[in-house]
Amino acid sequence: LPISLPVMSDPARRPPLMPLDDALARLLALAAPLGRTDQVSTFDADGRVLAQDVVSPLQVPPADNSSMDGYAVRTADVTAAGVELPVTQRIAAGQPGTALPPGSAARIFTGAPMPAGADAVVMQEDTETLEGGARVRIQVVPAPGQWVRRAGEDVMRGATVLHKGERLAPAGMGLAAGIGLNQLLVASRPRVALFSTGDELVMPGDVAPQDMKPGAIYNSNRFFLRALLTRLGCEVSDLGIVPDNRAATLAALQSAAHGHDLILTSGGVSVGEEDHIKPAVEQLGALDLWQIAMKPGKPFAYGHVRRGEGDAAHFMGLPGNPVSSFVTFLLLVRPFLLKLQGATALAPAAMAMRADFSLPKADKRREFLRARRNAEGGLDLFGNQSSGVLTSAHWADGLIDLPAGQTIAEGDVVRFIPLAELLA
Repeated sequence: LPISLPVMSDPARRPPLMPLDDALARLLALAAPLGRTDQVSTFDADGRVLAQDVVSPLQVPPADNSSMDGYAVRTADVTAAGVELPVTQRIAAGQPGTALPPGSAARIFTGAPMPAGADAVVMQEDTETLEGGARVRIQVVPAPGQWVRRAGEDVMRGATVLHKGERLAPAGMGLAAGIGLNQLLVASRPRVALFSTGDELVMPGDVAPQDMKPGAIYNSNRFFLRALLTRLGCEVSDLGIVPDNRAATLAALQSAAHGHDLILTSGGVSVGEEDHIKPAVEQLGALDLWQIAMKPGKPFAYGHVRRGEGDAAHFMGLPGNPVSSFVTFLLLVRPFLLKLQGATALAPAAMAMRADFSLPKADKRREFLRARRNAEGGLDLFGNQSSGVLTSAHWADGLIDLPAGQTIAEGDVVRFIPLAELLA
């Protein structure tokens, strides 16, 4: 993984804040697909990225069949309501019938193949059974093709039904199974090493709330970052909390580089005396520390840690504030990891929605506001948009993407990104 990064300049002459779109473009340019593949059961393919096109060896459905319980008829025999016909056969799903004689009907069930000669189905609600089922009265005049599913109307033989780079969802899994595939070739899961830095961090369960020392906080980032990585199909090695000292940071990075594609950390990516990530990554590889023009989430680091000659693990350092860490993961780490898997759809779908609030003060940075859809079809804004208020991310069901320098008046249309898109 040869990666060349520019050396950071003197902090006193640090470049201006980088636009988010530029940062994302730089990241994606460095995210070469890993190239490893796995053969997995179609049952286990949910969320995996296809490594090759899926081409159908057959047509679906294989033959014309009934989409209703009822009677298969020739429309030429039913030119007026009330026509009575003898019932000459009974056709259930999976049991092909015989050719339908003119002037007769076949009792047929949903999914059963259409008998030769029949060109329509009359659903049973529009019929009356006579003589114990030996005859039927047709109460409507059917149109040719009525309630008939045509052969190949779902999938044609030779059609590409799923594409390389597509991230599978349940419907796609069913589609693959429907053409007879019990195995699929998918991209291997990215291997991610995760750890947090900070002497102030404490794990829930290790110290009771009443026994917390002044300045200590529970490590919430570790929990949601691990969950986000798992949702993206990653194999996660949780390396815990690394103390705020250079030796421990170097040891953690060296260990994490081996056997992992990405090292992901939260906290310690600033330039303070206790922020050891920056010099440690530079000692073991290279680091580019970006100040991104986004709120929340300005501090972000990308680099690499060498693990052998010409080989390295990607490194990403997220801000320590929980909402900043959450948002930068969704907007920067998520597409990077999808690109590593060869996924083609990287950007989340956004929608235009009405703001049912006002935001009179503009920010110099592009903002991602935590908001929630309401019963009136608009958006409500969480009252406290601080980067330390994780409650806002839990309450919200999406992010408003607000350009720099822009205010919001009640009734304005804004760009809304549902969290369901980002958390899938």
